[in-house]
Amino acid sequence: MWGLFTLGTAFVKSYNQLLVMRFFVGFTATACWVGNAHIVNSWYTRQELGKRNAIYGCVYPLGAMFAGYLQAAAYNNLNGVHGMAGWRWLFIICTIITIPCALIGVFFCPNVPDRTRSRYLTEREKQLAVDRLLKDGFAKTRGIGRSLFKRIFGDWRIYVFFVVGNLYWMTPYPSGLPYGLWLDSQKAKYTPAMVNNLSTITYAATIVSTMICGFYSDWRQNRWETMLYGGILILICNVVLLVWNVPGGAKFFAFIGLGVANGPTNLIVPWLAEFMSHDLEARSTSIAIVNVGWVVINCVVPIIAWPIPSAPRFLGGYIWSVVMSVIEIILLPLPMILERRELKKGINYAQRIVEESGLAPAGLEEKTKDVDDQSLEEPTRAADEKEVEVNATAV
Repeated sequence: MWGLFTLGTAFVKSYNQLLVMRFFVGFTATACWVGNAHIVNSWYTRQELGKRNAIYGCVYPLGAMFAGYLQAAAYNNLNGVHGMAGWRWLFIICTIITIPCALIGVFFCPNVPDRTRSRYLTEREKQLAVDRLLKDGFAKTRGIGRSLFKRIFGDWRIYVFFVVGNLYWMTPYPSGLPYGLWLDSQKAKYTPAMVNNLSTITYAATIVSTMICGFYSDWRQNRWETMLYGGILILICNVVLLVWNVPGGAKFFAFIGLGVANGPTNLIVPWLAEFMSHDLEARSTSIAIVNVGWVVINCVVPIIAWPIPSAPRFLGGYIWSVVMSVIEIILLPLPMILERRELKKGINYAQRIVEESGLAPAGLEEKTKDVDDQSLEEPTRAADEKEVEVNATAV
C-alpha cells in the first residue's frame, strides 16, 4: 500500500489530491516502521539490541541521503521527459524500489521467536531463539487481552519514555529542513543540485554516528551514557545556531554536529525495549505509542516553531530547541532513577522471568560450565599425580 500511494503521488492533479496521497503514504509508512521495530526488538538480547537497532536505524538516513542524490539526478536528467516534471519521476522511481522491498518482507519476515513459522529456521533454532531471550529476562508473548491497557498505562515507563524519547528525537530537528533552507538561501553560492547534495552530509554523519553509538552502547551495556553525550552535543549546536551571527564554518559545524547527534537517538527504542522486557505486547504497543507521539509532534512543532517565512534564521525555532535540549538532559536519568526505586522495593521483572523459565541467566551458563569442567579435571589431575608418585616409589 505504501508503494501504491507513493505511485499515486506522481500523478496528482491538485493540491487536495496531494494532501490525500501524502496522508496515506504517512499512514502506511508509519505502520511499516513500527512493525519492523517490533520484530527487530523481539529477537535480540541486551548485548545485541544496540547494534541491531543501529543497523535498522541507518535505513532512514541512508534512504534520505540516497533520495537527495536521486532527486538531483531526476531533476537534471528526467525533468520534462514524456511531459512530466522531475519530481513526478522521483515518486515513480521510489515506487519501483518500495514494492520489491515489501514483497521481500512478506516472504522472509520471521515474526517473533515464539510465534515464528519461518521455513528457513529449524525447530532447534526456534527454541534456541526463545531460550536465549528468556535467560536475558525477555518474556514470551502473553497475548492481547483486556489487561493490556492496564499493563501499558498503569506503568510509569510509557509516560517517561514518551517524554524523554520525543524530546530526544525532536531537538536535532535543525539538521534536516532548516539546514537545507539555510543552504538554499545562499543562491549565489549553491545551485539546486548542490543544495541537494550538500544536504546529505548530515545524513552521512548520522549513519556513522548511529553505528558507533550502537556498538559502543552494547559494549558498555549502558544506553544512558551515550545518549548523554549526544544530548550535550545537541545543546551546544543549538546554542551556536541560536546565536546565528557566527562564521559560516561554525554554522556548518552546528548543522553537521546535529546530524552526528542523531546517532544516539536510535538508542531510544532499544532502551525502552529493555525496560519493558517483561511484557512483549506492552513493549510493542509502547514503541508504537511513543512513535505516534513523534509523528504528532513532528506535524505540529515545525508549523509553530519553524514556519517557513522565518527561514533561514528561525529565531523562535532555535529558542525552542535550546530550551527543550536543557529539559531533555535533565530528564535523561529519570528512567534509571525510577528503576532503582523499583529494585529497592524488590521489583525485578527480568529476574522473575528467568526464575519462572527455569533456565540459567545469560552469562551464568558459561561460568557454570567452566566450574563443572574444572571439577571434573581435579579428580583426574589428582589421580595422575598419585600414579606418578606410585611409579616413582616402585623405581
